[in-house]
Amino acid sequence: MKVTLIDYGAGNLRSVANAMRAIGIEPNLAASPEALEGTTHLVLPGVGSFGDCMGELEKRRLIEPIREWVAAGKPYLGICLGYHILFDSSEESPGVAGLGFVPGVVRRFEQTPGLKIPHMGWNSANPKHPDVGNWAGLGVEPYFYYVHSYFPVPEDRSVIAAETTYGHDTFAAAIELPHLLACQFHPEKSQDAGLTLIRNFLKL
Repeated sequence: MKVTLIDYGAGNLRSVANAMRAIGIEPNLAASPEALEGTTHLVLPGVGSFGDCMGELEKRRLIEPIREWVAAGKPYLGICLGYHILFDSSEESPGVAGLGFVPGVVRRFEQTPGLKIPHMGWNSANPKHPDVGNWAGLGVEPYFYYVHSYFPVPEDRSVIAAETTYGHDTFAAAIELPHLLACQFHPEKSQDAGLTLIRNFLKL
């Protein structure tokens, strides 16, 4: 197994790398297509803006390799922006195209009195199929750590793997496709629940 973290210059690589080490995996870092050689599992962590992320991936010639990887159905874990960029576009960066693998857009939380944006802290994720696959051992309402102002809205609700409610919005906390898991929350910052999810994704 060779787990590769995409380095686009702004991701929370250290936290994700430390989480991988905690479960016995020494991750590989890739800031160029050449560094992807031999990869079995691709992880794209993310902090920052949608537009900056796509721009930095373009500079590093990583958009096409990621596109080809996901299109081929190879194991992909997207965290936060690594989740957002799978969609067509984001209200955060008008005019910037995402990868377009999942039809839909990334929207901002509706501003309502008393609602703090960004959504930050611990909240549940309600899996559609608890204790199965990536969600094995997590129960019906695991809690994860969130930090975000935007959330994806898939056109096809069948891809939604778990949902979370914040304010008036119930959103897709995670989606699944064959060999793909992408989540809004940060498993690397979610203690035992997050490590369990990563182990399940890697099938450790």
